[in-house]
Amino acid sequence: MKPVTKAVIPAAGLGTRVLPATKAMPKGMLPIVDKPAIQYLVEEAVRSGVTDILIILGRNQSIIEDHFDRCPELEEKLAAPGKEKLLEECLGIANLANLYFVRQKQTLGLGHAVSTAKAFTGDDPFLVIYGDDVIIGEDPVCAQLIRAYEEFGRPAAGVCAVPWEDVSRYCSLKTTPIHDNYFFVDDMIEKPKKGQEFSNYSILGRVLLTPEIYDLLARTKPGAGGEIQLTDAMAEYARTKGGMTAVAFTGKHYDMGNKLCVAQAQVELALAHPEIGPAFREYLKEFCKTL
Repeated sequence: MKPVTKAVIPAAGLGTRVLPATKAMPKGMLPIVDKPAIQYLVEEAVRSGVTDILIILGRNQSIIEDHFDRCPELEEKLAAPGKEKLLEECLGIANLANLYFVRQKQTLGLGHAVSTAKAFTGDDPFLVIYGDDVIIGEDPVCAQLIRAYEEFGRPAAGVCAVPWEDVSRYCSLKTTPIHDNYFFVDDMIEKPKKGQEFSNYSILGRVLLTPEIYDLLARTKPGAGGEIQLTDAMAEYARTKGGMTAVAFTGKHYDMGNKLCVAQAQVELALAHPEIGPAFREYLKEFCKTL
């Protein structure tokens, strides 16, 4: 079994749910305290043992490439005494992993975006980290999926039990318990209508796939929303190639395409921030008295 050292981050979406903030800025660059959302995704992959990461971009998103690049002018300014920590942080961003970028020329859906990664992943297993989904926890979700893949030898999906009334916004998996937080999956459906649900377990932002997915994606026709859905290709895999593993992951999920979730991420990560956390906590205590 090949080790999992590659990850793909589809980040070409237009971010229409969080307009106007994303009118001129990719949603991946929405800041959470002092880091853009996409940096949290890259850091999670690196913490999980990933060394090579492909970020899939759309038009006018070169700012994401710039963020992960060196900036000699800024580094020169930060070389001054007293700014050593800032310089170290900026250099660290550029050295997180081997980062590659490709442009998705048409935004035809998540499945289409993943299909553009074929030359990058080759014959290796790889993680897909959805660009909208920041997940914070001691145990990275990518690492949890890698452990499931190593145990069962099947593709894996990070899942959560969502409220039944919300299943139609996500996907629904047909699950059979294995042990602990692992489930066997032999079918799934994207954005099910009422009565089509298999369960209230939905994929939230992380999957681990094998190269067989590409042939399935090539045959996948547009589905929900008129887009090529990765879920449809994974459903075909689950039905015909021995199933997948669902991992009910640990960690706090933030949907960066949801304005309320973006605000929650700002507050909760600010409280945990080593530099501003204590002062922000005191501010919140006083502010809450005015509500």
